[in-house]
Amino acid sequence: MEEGDGVQSFRLVSRHFAVDVRLNRINRRWIASADAPDGPTLGLGTTAFAALWMALGPLEHMAGELLASFPEDLVLQL
Repeated sequence: MEEGDGVQSFRLVSRHFAVDVRLNRINRRWIASADAPDGPTLGLGTTAFAALWMALGPLEHMAGELLASFPEDLVLQL
């Protein structure tokens, strides 16, 4: 995980591919950007997890496996 300027960056992995994710809090909302195999996806939410879930939406068949690789040392501010 990388932190700087309020952006949290990390990588989620599945058995088929990896997704680089960035989370940023802007005012009271979160934006998540995920670099997926078919191009970047964005998610917005009132919590970091909600934004991440929305960004992984296009990868719904692999979202569970990707989230299982969530870095243990990363704590999302809910």
